[in-house]
Amino acid sequence: MRCINKVKDLFVFVICAAAVCGCGDDSYGIPYDKDSTKSAFRFESQDTRECAEGFSANLCIPGEESTSENEIDEGPDSYAAAMLFDLKGRKTLYCKNPYERLYPASMTKVLTAVIAMENCDMDQVLVADENCVLTDNDVQKIRLKPGDTMTLDQALHILLIYSANDVANLIAVNVGGSLDGFAEMMNREALALGATNSHFVNPSGLHDDDHYTTAYDMYLIFNKAISYGKFIEIISMSDYSTVYHGASGEDIPFECEATNRFLNGKYPTPQNATVIGGKTGTTQAAGACLVQLAKDASDNSYISVVMRAEGVETLYKKTSSLLEML
Repeated sequence: MRCINKVKDLFVFVICAAAVCGCGDDSYGIPYDKDSTKSAFRFESQDTRECAEGFSANLCIPGEESTSENEIDEGPDSYAAAMLFDLKGRKTLYCKNPYERLYPASMTKVLTAVIAMENCDMDQVLVADENCVLTDNDVQKIRLKPGDTMTLDQALHILLIYSANDVANLIAVNVGGSLDGFAEMMNREALALGATNSHFVNPSGLHDDDHYTTAYDMYLIFNKAISYGKFIEIISMSDYSTVYHGASGEDIPFECEATNRFLNGKYPTPQNATVIGGKTGTTQAAGACLVQLAKDASDNSYISVVMRAEGVETLYKKTSSLLEML
């Protein structure tokens, strides 16, 4: 019986290896369940649970939950999830609740930027319509009006530095044809990245019960984003100023400061770390969130993710404690 099982396991391994390595003339698909509780970045053998290199060779893989010795004074219940990834070593240095479904708030805009950069030129002119008009007082916006225009380059700067929700809609309707069409693009991209515990319904992250992700999925999405030099260039800026145009062609000046407190000088960065930049997110349901890129003294890169912190101070304390591990 043992020999039969070993032969069976060997057969499964050979088939999977052929699928991953692309050997031979035929191609093989490896389906995965998008409703699985774990992101679909790997498949596992029955006995050894070893990862197939084709899926995970360039990714950090979540390990065991981190111990309390890395905890902040506010305690482990003051945030829902946190992770730290060593990109060069391809290691997960800190891990808490990697697969818990949480609301991303404006961290959503990282995926919005990815899709825009994949599908449009930076000098493409975007035109605002009624979907870009947001009237709620508590929503971050630049007060776009129908007919206002700006380039994608301008829109990405305002999206990622200032986190304007009306500019997120501006990108969505021009790239996806509609808000719903863009949401479909977002979900296709998330699945392609293996972020199978995520679902997006809008480009901004404004609250919706059916709009969620996980700390690990957020790493997968952000890891894709930093493959674009333009994205890194934008998120590293502490402020931005530009001039876009109204429907009649008039100049509309705009300037802003980064929402990332490490960049705008409102929160100190640990001495051994350099914050490159990232994306914040805050709603009542999501709490305070931050995904960002940092480097150590040897110029090695790291991605940190903290989600549903009970307040902004807790968010930056926890992120700082992760950076102190570099």
